[in-house]
Amino acid sequence: MLKYDPLACLPSSEELPDSDDTPVDNELQDLIPGLLKALLAIAWAEHMDWFFGVDMGIYYDPDLAAIVPDGFLSLGVERFYDENLRPSYVLWEEKKLPILALEVVSKTYRGEYSTKKAEYARLGILYYIVYNPFRRRKPRLEVYKLVNNTYELHDGNPVWLPEIGLGIGIERGTYLGIPREWMYWYNQQGQRFLTPEEDKKLAQQEAQQAQQEIQVLRERLRSLGIDPDSLT
Repeated sequence: MLKYDPLACLPSSEELPDSDDTPVDNELQDLIPGLLKALLAIAWAEHMDWFFGVDMGIYYDPDLAAIVPDGFLSLGVERFYDENLRPSYVLWEEKKLPILALEVVSKTYRGEYSTKKAEYARLGILYYIVYNPFRRRKPRLEVYKLVNNTYELHDGNPVWLPEIGLGIGIERGTYLGIPREWMYWYNQQGQRFLTPEEDKKLAQQEAQQAQQEIQVLRERLRSLGIDPDSLT
């Protein structure tokens, strides 16, 4: 007798659209989650059990349209499906709910503080992050944690996320040559992870400093009447 598998009747990720095709009206909606993903790729380079989606559809019901955060993080899933990567994130395939959803507010308000917030809470996503670069009087970054099915706002910058093992916050820096306020991951000591270009610049500075120290040592040996080249 054949066993009925209801999941086999559901559409796969390859058959579903990868996003809602809504164009972004603020470049930060792509750049900020893209930076967070790049930082994770460095910080968690040896780990293959996480996935960070950028402007990707999350399908939670085969009869409903996907929700499409600007960014989301899932833990305990395969980092890569195959060489074609994920076309979308389908909960009945992944069997893991994202632990964090991110929205970057644009000039066109899309319910980030109301309908989207309620939808993520209903799904059970533990952390909901909202960044509004246009705010002046209120905090630009808000970090919510789901407690008893309701999002509670956490104060601080950065905010430590124990279930993820990282902090998240905002500060001024440079990414892709753009100096502005960016969102970063932080370690438990409150130190932010460097961007790829900052990491490269630091390595160059350390190499330059090492060369300078070697040159100072060579000059000191010469002052003592020792030829440094004779020591090699």
